[in-house]
Amino acid sequence: MQALKVDALSKSFGPRQAVRNVSFSVTAGETVAFLGPNGAGKSTTLRMIAGFLEPDSGDALINGVSILSDRTKAQLALGYLAEGAPLYFDLSVRDFLGFLARTHGLTSAAAKLAIARVAEDAAITDVISRPIETLSKGYRRRVALAGAIVHDPPVLILDEPTDGLDPNQKIAMRALIARMARQKAILISTHQLDEVEAMCTRAVLIDRGDIKADGTPADLAGRTPSGKLEDAFHALTKPEKVA
Repeated sequence: MQALKVDALSKSFGPRQAVRNVSFSVTAGETVAFLGPNGAGKSTTLRMIAGFLEPDSGDALINGVSILSDRTKAQLALGYLAEGAPLYFDLSVRDFLGFLARTHGLTSAAAKLAIARVAEDAAITDVISRPIETLSKGYRRRVALAGAIVHDPPVLILDEPTDGLDPNQKIAMRALIARMARQKAILISTHQLDEVEAMCTRAVLIDRGDIKADGTPADLAGRTPSGKLEDAFHALTKPEKVA
């Protein structure tokens, strides 16, 4: 099943077309990297998928539900870890997760179980009672991830999920994503190409608003004599020469 289907999304800001007829899908059990240089259209596309930005045309279906025609239902099936995800610093970790659980319609009993589950998954049990403002950047990132998965959504969008994490925390994050990927459809936006090869079954590459490639990391890397993904990324996204 195509748990996430992106169908011809387009978006312009004034005369600049940021995203142009972007289409791809992610099935349950897949972890797909969404790659591109800065300004390629990645964040704009993710925000349209999540329903935070209105597209000029096209649609995104989350678990079969249109983000345009039934936004609330579609968003309930989505967990979105944004880059620089907002947190309520004056709340404790437990209260923050409880607030998010309630906004997703969980009962008090279900929320208690969900908070215990995601605290364990995100390795934040040791700070569960602390105010978020007292936490390090790495812990805050893990709290944000816990918030994105507290309602156990079938589709996840993770924008730079390992940002601010130390090497040990990155290993733990990769392991968690691998566990979740068995049952969920996961779309990861990252600049860390080693993470793509370590975590992702497919890579979709966007540049200047257009999809330039869609294949396994090995397929993309095999397009270059060196067989390296970073060289394929450079070849597919290098700036056009100005005459």
